[in-house]
This record gives sequence, C-alpha cells and structure tokens, in this order.
Amino acid sequence: MAQVGSYGSYGSNYECTLLPGKLKQIDAGAGEVYGVNSNDDIFRWTNTTSQWVNIAGKLKHVTVGRAGLWGVNSGGNVYRFQNGNWFFVAGSMKQVDAGGPKFLAGVNSTDFIFCLRRSCTMSGQSDVSFTLIDGKLIYYSCGSLGCWGVNAGNMIYYRNNITPTFCQGNGWQLVTGSLVMLEVGSDNAVYGVNSLGKVYRRDGITAANPVGTTWTELDLCGTYKHVTFDNSYLWLLNNNGDIFRCTAFE
Repeated sequence: MAQVGSYGSYGSNYECTLLPGKLKQIDAGAGEVYGVNSNDDIFRWTNTTSQWVNIAGKLKHVTVGRAGLWGVNSGGNVYRFQNGNWFFVAGSMKQVDAGGPKFLAGVNSTDFIFCLRRSCTMSGQSDVSFTLIDGKLIYYSCGSLGCWGVNAGNMIYYRNNITPTFCQGNGWQLVTGSLVMLEVGSDNAVYGVNSLGKVYRRDGITAANPVGTTWTELDLCGTYKHVTFDNSYLWLLNNNGDIFRCTAFE
C-alpha cells in the first residue's frame, strides 16, 4: 500500500494521547467505546471522567454499534447486553460486529461468516438463527454502506448488496491491499492494520462508491495491532495493550 493524499477533513497526520489501562481488543461505535483486557474483563470509556469503568461479565471480544452492545466469551458463546445484563444468544463466534444497520455480523472459530438479521437482533430473543454467508474470513466489520473483511491470507474483501433486511448480501469484491484486521466506523470510514503494524485509512468512500478508491498510510509513531474509529476519534492498541486516542490535524 502506498501513501496517497488526504481525504475529506481527515489528513494522514494524527495527534495521539496515551490513555490509562491496557486492553487486548477495543471497539468504538454509536458514540460509545468498549474494550476487554487480557483477563477478559469488560470496560467502557467515560468521557466525563476520562477513565475506564468495569462492566460485569467476562468477554474475549466486544462490539458496540447500531445493533447495540454484544460480545463473545472464551468459549465462543455470544451475548447481548440488555437492561444492564448480559443475555446468552444462540450461536458460536470468535468475533462479532454491531456496526451494521441494526444487524450483527461476525466469524466463527473456523472462519465461516455469519450475520444475524435486524429482526433477530432487535427481538430480544435468545433462540435465534444466524445466516451463513459464503466464503471465509478472519475478521468482518459492517457499516451502513456495506461490510468489509480480511481472510487468513490478509486479502481484503467488500460484501456487495447488503441491506438492513438482507444482511447476507451477495457477491464479494476483492479490494487491493493487505491487512490483518479492519473496522468500519459509524460514518462508514474504514481503517485497518497490516502485518507490520502500520495503520491505513480507506479514502474515497461515498454512497455511490462504497468501496472507495485508495489507501492512505497514517503518519503514526509506533506499530499497532488493533484500530477502531468513531466520532472523529481514532482508537489504537499496540502489542503491549497500550491504548491511544488520536485526532487528525493538517
């Protein structure tokens, strides 16, 4: 991936602040930020006090977005947070994403891809049926303009024709580049990390061209393993679990 010019109001230069605590995974969406640490403890970031608040329960992966707050525990069990408690939902996943238009998406331990349609995510029921999607991915993330994923070979794909009521879509479009993980933000911005720990942003994304045009390597000090974006903030984790919150500047 080559560095290209800036896009919109976001350039490639970011000022980052080290935050307290350590996490192994983090997700930002719908104005909220959650993460889990190496002990599978769950935390929510509070802007008013600038600190992490522990949430009861144990998860290895957490996601927050338009579909609500969801997570997966070390056994692959799926949970939805509702009325202050975690509720078991039928299914087995290793990574889930709640950023789609009120549907849930994710992959299981053998890299099969699934989604849970909006009527099920909003039903409050535990006995639900995930829809299998063709192909295999190690990471899958969605926004209102579609879903993105990476496979075990670090190849990047965009899923065509996804709608709020048709979460499985149809057909994959290969996107140039190589990433180990990526996340779609609430505003449909796409950020990812490559095998060297470099962070990239997808430029040129519009409703008419949801796949975008090019990748920009962000000018960040250090290397990272995880990225997520929401409300103009870029959140990063390095290999030590250190947490950074970044804002763009020209």
